[in-house]
Amino acid sequence: MTSIAAFLRKTPVTRLQDYFTAGAFTSLAPVDWTKPEPDVVEPLIKAVDGMSDDEKQRVVLDAGRVAALADEPGQNALQNVVQNRAVFDALEGANNRSLWVFLKEPDRFRLAEEVRYNDERRRTRSWSGFGVDADLEVKKDPISLAAFTAAIRARFETPNVHVDIFDRHRVILDGEECELVQVAVYREGRPEDMLGFDANSTLSRRIVKPVFEAALTYEAATGVIEVVAKTREDRIDLTRFMARDLLGITLGEDQSLPLREFDLSMLLRPFDFPTDPADGIASVTVKELRLMDLGDAKERITLESMSGADRTIWQMAEHRIGLDIGGGAHVFGHAGDVPEWVITRARFTIKFHPGPSGGRGKSLALNVTMPHGCNLKDMTAQERLIGEKYLRLWGILKDDNDEGDILE
Repeated sequence: MTSIAAFLRKTPVTRLQDYFTAGAFTSLAPVDWTKPEPDVVEPLIKAVDGMSDDEKQRVVLDAGRVAALADEPGQNALQNVVQNRAVFDALEGANNRSLWVFLKEPDRFRLAEEVRYNDERRRTRSWSGFGVDADLEVKKDPISLAAFTAAIRARFETPNVHVDIFDRHRVILDGEECELVQVAVYREGRPEDMLGFDANSTLSRRIVKPVFEAALTYEAATGVIEVVAKTREDRIDLTRFMARDLLGITLGEDQSLPLREFDLSMLLRPFDFPTDPADGIASVTVKELRLMDLGDAKERITLESMSGADRTIWQMAEHRIGLDIGGGAHVFGHAGDVPEWVITRARFTIKFHPGPSGGRGKSLALNVTMPHGCNLKDMTAQERLIGEKYLRLWGILKDDNDEGDILE
């Protein structure tokens, strides 16, 4: 009940009343919704705890879905697809907005879940990108959709496939938005048996058919298709089906986009991190470096500079282990072959000046792992904008073929 209690406390009582009234929960004890909010929430928590197991489980699942879209990425996903933006934008509180869409526009709520599914997995191991013709129209007519669905049924040998096609946008560099069409694909997998308890609390085996999800987006302005699916073969086939049936083109063998690559070689010597005064950055500090000797890839050296340290990471390397990074990355007094060091991971801290209200300035931690790893995908939209801007400016992010899209 801990998560349910937190959900109920974070959501306005008027919206909770809408939810429990619309849900027609027969086992919920009477709630006096006319009382002041503090006098409603605690009795409501007890009332939910006393519901039947089935109805209480429904509340748990619904609250989990609503809460999952109450953070910043979830709110952005809802904003992407909600139809009544005027009402949505006027509502106060993330839980309030999320539950409102869940109740008033349930189909759009599911589309927001699909948006989040896609964006969370972009630039990960389950992602691929393909460059095709720009300014194409994504066909949404019944014949094209039927051909696309039939191809998926045949490819995955399943009779049950569901496809959603909808327009959305994504925030790109400098806060601008790019227009996308997203295609969400659900398909039924092969039967699996698993242990479970029946109505008599007897342990038994039951047959289940899992549902697998995939997502594709097409950006007409750049001609980029991106696909999120389990395997590379799945991603290639789904993209070919989309290109052929929904875009009316043939996908060539050489049209995949490379993963983003990061280069940390500039940190083998002291580096002066340039910044834009308009961003209000007070300082940039390298807090951690992990180095590998190319002649002995089985070992690593990690240097970590804690808060309040008097030395830079490069001075610490020389002082503690005699590693002269700034002088060409060799160890003083090393006998025989001089190691050739490469940096495989780095952690930076970007500190900002205090805002107008004073207090301590915010800080942003960037973690980069060679060659494709970065924690940008775990940040808020604004943090991603700043992080990517400076990784590009400092020469760490090397993705000249990327079309300016900045979300990890």
